[in-house]
Amino acid sequence: MILSLFDQFASPTLLGVSLITPALILPWILIPSLTQRWLNSRLPSLQNWFMRRFTQQLLLPLSQAGHKWAILLASLMIFLITLNTLGLLPYTFTPTTQLSMNLGLAIPLWLATVIMGLRTQPSHALAHLLPEGTPTLLIPVLIIIETISLFIRPLALAVRLTANLTAGHLLIQLVATAVLALPSLFPTVAVLTTFLLLLLVLLEIAVAMIQAYVFVLLLSLYLQENV
Repeated sequence: MILSLFDQFASPTLLGVSLITPALILPWILIPSLTQRWLNSRLPSLQNWFMRRFTQQLLLPLSQAGHKWAILLASLMIFLITLNTLGLLPYTFTPTTQLSMNLGLAIPLWLATVIMGLRTQPSHALAHLLPEGTPTLLIPVLIIIETISLFIRPLALAVRLTANLTAGHLLIQLVATAVLALPSLFPTVAVLTTFLLLLLVLLEIAVAMIQAYVFVLLLSLYLQENV
């Protein structure tokens, strides 16, 4: 049976049970937990340093009301990074290549920022729908455009994450297929293609971490507009 390149993005099953749930739970198991010792080992110390630096940079432009989101945004960042990078291992599944899952993360968090803005400062939140100094004739059109752009935000968040990871996985699979087929025909080209594959894997690791950061960063920008 000839498989499609996109079959790697289908949720795998074992004995009729979907494996997407273990794939979502595994990252939390791998994250080291803190101990009661005075001195932690290198891995928890590195984790604490990274979390402090990331939280400090992320919450720098936010007001005091937005600092309540620190734990949520930091946990989401670590969760997405772990999911994206574990999906690069052989015989694994990347849940963040599923648009439905990314929408499930983006829509509730985006909606929470909008509701917070409408609840705490409704005039300021609604003012984003109409730029200052707009001509009278353009007011209805701009309100419609800004409203559409507001509701497109969670879709853009989910599609950006899905598209970048899907494109990287497809490119790696195409190059890997060429690496397996070329040695018997063009050994020299096969070596160069193998080197290219290694570079693509390193690039995809960077993309996996950057896309997780961009996802959380955009959420913090949406939060900044509503606090």
